[in-house]
Amino acid sequence: MSRIGIILGSTRPGRNGEAVARWVLEVAKQRSDAEFELIDLLDYQLPHLDEAYPPSMGQYTQPHTLRWANTIASFDGFVMVTPEYNHSTSGALKNAIDFLYAEWNNKAVGFVSYGSVGGARAVEHLRLIAGELQMADVRSQVALSLFTDFENFSVFKPNQFQQDALNVTLDQVVAWSTALAPLRQR
Repeated sequence: MSRIGIILGSTRPGRNGEAVARWVLEVAKQRSDAEFELIDLLDYQLPHLDEAYPPSMGQYTQPHTLRWANTIASFDGFVMVTPEYNHSTSGALKNAIDFLYAEWNNKAVGFVSYGSVGGARAVEHLRLIAGELQMADVRSQVALSLFTDFENFSVFKPNQFQQDALNVTLDQVVAWSTALAPLRQR
């Protein structure tokens, strides 16, 4: 059975992403086609990239990098929960992604984003990054609007159609994670 990590991509105090990520996990746990686990970047305290060698060389030396690499390597696919900051993803999520290379390869990734325009521009950037990391990004995504899916821009109250979109995204992430398994076993 595939293991899917739900990455909470914001570390900002008072972050909206925590409620969003917990909602994703709650919906995902109702499924029986994969195991789902929340990965909160706050739990890893990754500094700005501090490895001497490029991640593609796989020569990690820092204990925090090794811990992060072991976590990411243990999953078959991911759902990244991202805010949109300045037309892109958060610096914390980008930094966490940049720490590793092979651990991301041949895994599926889906996106749940939030922002004034649903976080769509953050996902556009993450799709480009996923391609460079040899990840298969799924077509479906969840784009949560601060205007319609949050009360007063901070209390998360998603519309029902968002749960439907999330289930389609999860369907695709699980299917692609399963399909890519032979490539990860090489």
